Amino acid sequence: MPRSGTLRVMVLYTELAPYVLAGLERLVAEHNAKVVLVRWPVNAEAPFHLKFAEGIEVYERRTLSDEGLLQLAQEHNPHITLCAGWIDKGYVRVCRKLRAVGKLTVLCSDTAWRGDLRQWVATVVARVVFPRIFSHAWVTGHGQHRYAQRLGFAPARIRTGFYAADTAYFLGMGEVLLDRRKDRWPHRFLCVARYIAAKDQQLLCDAFAALCETDGAADWELWFAGTGELFDRISSSASGSHPRIKHLGFVQSTAMQDVLDQCGVFVLPSNYEPWGVVVQEHACAGFPLLLSDRVMAAERFLDEGGNGLAFTSGDAGALQNTLRRFMSLTDGQLREMAQRSVQLGRSWGPSEWALTVQQMSTEQQ
Repeated sequence: MPRSGTLRVMVLYTELAPYVLAGLERLVAEHNAKVVLVRWPVNAEAPFHLKFAEGIEVYERRTLSDEGLLQLAQEHNPHITLCAGWIDKGYVRVCRKLRAVGKLTVLCSDTAWRGDLRQWVATVVARVVFPRIFSHAWVTGHGQHRYAQRLGFAPARIRTGFYAADTAYFLGMGEVLLDRRKDRWPHRFLCVARYIAAKDQQLLCDAFAALCETDGAADWELWFAGTGELFDRISSSASGSHPRIKHLGFVQSTAMQDVLDQCGVFVLPSNYEPWGVVVQEHACAGFPLLLSDRVMAAERFLDEGGNGLAFTSGDAGALQNTLRRFMSLTDGQLREMAQRSVQLGRSWGPSEWALTVQQMSTEQQ
């Protein structure tokens, strides 16, 4: 396996985001890697403008047949291949072929163990099939690690930390924002998420608007950034259209600093959140965190009472009480939470992500 020279990496991905490219750029810059990246089309609900660094060759999945994908893999001859899940059968076929000739192939996933019938069936099938397809599993957190073990991966062949925010970008924001907020902390909650049922923006609108109507929101406001199938329904709902609630639509990452500059606490009320890179991004940017107990990134980036608070998912009363607790904090207390967020947010980033790839590439096949 490669311990010197060029490390050849193939990445079979679904919907790219800027933080994925940050890790790949570190892989090229810090480990002398050449990356071939195959991707699905950009998600219409998250239309990021993406820039690709030198050393990363990009191919569109929709332009490649399964045979073309196999030919690309043979030409690149990767030392290690990262595959986003097993939904794309062409991707799986490539990993099977590469594994058959002794290459390292990594199943990458953010799916946690839930114990439903579908997952139990998957464990039975995977234990028979996956050893011929994947050498490793790279997952996001503890719940995903449990699932990978049930799929048949030995603990020594499982890594966590598959998602890593572009820490340099957001830590830079955090440094600027903390300096600007020495005298006063912005009394504005911010939720950044797609408008889909799992994110539960409607619950947040309902809870916040109810506080406003009972004079329990003091001088606080609530802003949302994002778009999605439920945008019109939520933004025009009775609570969503409250004058102290603002819906910004989708905001490119390059324009987020203007939004963050005006907000003070990050909120993610999801009823299902396999991880949530956005949590780490806002921790790095110096935001106290208000998260539901279904946001799995909390295991790494939320210190309950230290840099934020959690509430029971789907419980409007619990969410209202948690909003009130934030509103009762002094600006000094909010600043202390923000500083703790920065400490936690910087603990894992693109360089650590890239090092994990390099280390896996040197393991026995």
